[in-house]
Amino acid sequence: IPYDGKWSKTMVGFGPEDDHFVAELTYNYGVGEYRLGNDFLGLTLQSSQAVSNAKRLNWPLTQVKESLYMTEAPGGYLNVCKVSLAVSDLQRSVHYWSALLGMKVIEKNEDKKIALMGFSDNQCKLEFQDVGGAVDHGTAFGRIAFACPRDQDNIEALKKKEKQKILTPLVRLDTPGKATVEVVILADPDGHEICFVGDEAFRQLSAVDPKGNDLQSHHII
Repeated sequence: IPYDGKWSKTMVGFGPEDDHFVAELTYNYGVGEYRLGNDFLGLTLQSSQAVSNAKRLNWPLTQVKESLYMTEAPGGYLNVCKVSLAVSDLQRSVHYWSALLGMKVIEKNEDKKIALMGFSDNQCKLEFQDVGGAVDHGTAFGRIAFACPRDQDNIEALKKKEKQKILTPLVRLDTPGKATVEVVILADPDGHEICFVGDEAFRQLSAVDPKGNDLQSHHII
């Protein structure tokens, strides 16, 4: 996050981070607004409950096609299970994420210039959409994070060998009273930030707080 002030964050999802994709919502104190880019194209959720909740709360919904709705979250993000990212060169991005990061191509549509990729069939997928031009990250960009079994040093070594961008070389991050995690942060050819975290320590830090929902509701009210 390109801010040096105080911040708060909340992790939200449909289940524990150990086997679910979750979103990190970060609030930077003193920042009133962000300039949105075209880099993050949306989240696709398979949830009938989410649609019924939006209708019950009179949240604006646009029906894209049968059983598919699109809504806009606070701050202007679209939530339309996959994460969609914009790329400027689909073939280059597919090569980076498959040959250098080990993802497999699950689906690819040359006409629509879209590729669906993932590390496993039962995990959240990444969808890459060629936007035919430069990717603009605005000022509200985030990163995609993956937990891996202490393999960050090999990941970093491969990126150095291939002369790819490393934003944060392997570093140990201490959390007082909790586990110390090892992290390396990369950037793909379009500047999408990718964080690899040591799995063992991350499991300890990402344990579900049984009071999480109550705490969130208390602060929202």
